[in-house]
Amino acid sequence: MSVRLYIGNLPKEEIDRQELQAVFAAEGDAVTTKLIKDRKTGKCRGFGFLTVNNDEQADEIIEKYNGQLFKDTAIKLEKALPRTKGDESEEQQAAPKVASPISGNPTPSPNKEGSRREKGSKKPRRGGGSSRESTTTTESDAIRPDPRWASELEKLKQMLAAQTTN
Repeated sequence: MSVRLYIGNLPKEEIDRQELQAVFAAEGDAVTTKLIKDRKTGKCRGFGFLTVNNDEQADEIIEKYNGQLFKDTAIKLEKALPRTKGDESEEQQAAPKVASPISGNPTPSPNKEGSRREKGSKKPRRGGGSSRESTTTTESDAIRPDPRWASELEKLKQMLAAQTTN
């Protein structure tokens, strides 16, 4: 089964895939690279991916190439976590989540685009809404308690009711 490796800390300039592939040329044709570029400028976004055949080869490549200089910057190699179901393509990600070498837990990379709204969605307004809004809440509009705490809430209600009747 193939394993994807995250290549980080690439220079943010015009690089082509062949230049990056040349760094890993000693590993043979079994290794393929993918460079993530900005759609508008065509420049590298600072990361890419390397696909290898198996875990053993991935570990060897990480050990051999992690920290190696590429165009005066030390590249960073880590095993990439699998894409989640919602991801469309890595071109739309700012940077993927990678496994932390110390703890093995995923460390989220900052993703500015992830916080953007859909094009058609509207931002909810605060305060001063329209005059058609109702200020009274009906039984069906009431906020329902978290079901995990419903039994505790019911006990509290009974205790409060017992105190007010005494």
